[in-house]
Amino acid sequence: MNISTLKKKSSMDKLTKALEGLSSGTTKNGADARFWTAEVDKAGNGYAVIRFLDSPQVDGEDGMPWVQIFNHGFQGPGGWLIDNCLTSINQKCPVCEHNSSLWNSGIEANKDIVRKQKRKLNYVANILVVKDAAHPENEGKVFLFKFGKKIFDKIKEKIEPQFEDEKAVNPFNFWEGANFKLKIRNVEGYRNYDKSEFDSVSPVADDDAEIENLWKASHSLKEFLKPSEFKSYDELKAKLDRTLGASDFKPRTKSAESAELEDEVTSDPTGASDSDDAFGYFSKLAAE
Repeated sequence: MNISTLKKKSSMDKLTKALEGLSSGTTKNGADARFWTAEVDKAGNGYAVIRFLDSPQVDGEDGMPWVQIFNHGFQGPGGWLIDNCLTSINQKCPVCEHNSSLWNSGIEANKDIVRKQKRKLNYVANILVVKDAAHPENEGKVFLFKFGKKIFDKIKEKIEPQFEDEKAVNPFNFWEGANFKLKIRNVEGYRNYDKSEFDSVSPVADDDAEIENLWKASHSLKEFLKPSEFKSYDELKAKLDRTLGASDFKPRTKSAESAELEDEVTSDPTGASDSDDAFGYFSKLAAE
């Protein structure tokens, strides 16, 4: 595909269709230099301007400018389980199956466990860094960007506006998209993106030659959905068993819940435990 074809195909159709069929993961980016992350100050606040880019010029890509990845991250008696969820690639996941059995038990205590260890959702897309005061050397360069539901909802609202006086915009379009002002605040110890917003519509660059260079510099997205990025069902099941304390883990039953109710109320009416801090710590890591 050349730049002329890209210009013709950059329509809203593929995005609106994707949103219609989108289900509601953290990618294993680690210290991958291809990824850009906004830096915050000591108070936990930060600001940057980025531009979401259209699907990369890579063989095998399906034309979507993002991928979504589900992830599990929680601590049990046997340690931590931090892994990609197999549902990201439409396969059965033993962690999800375990959570389903707990939830379907009807026991509120089991549901609380599921709430702590349910799968999380992240997206990965290509971006151009327009402004990065903390690291100006990043400006003008193409990176991968991992983000969560809050930012994705802002993208979705731009593609499918809720009010009749708002015009639909494809934020990924090189010519008719818009820069994204990433505004980060520290709210109760977590990163908050509520004040982030899109700027007015503008081309990503002054001429098509420069736009083509940005397009060619984009990174593959489908590689994050390769089977090699995921443990097999059996591997993940074995890790789940170790995390839960091996074979002696058993979900609560109605009778067990009734028998322990008095102890729970007298020992700690809040239901808090030493593991709560660990879960909170992981949640902060995942939010970043």
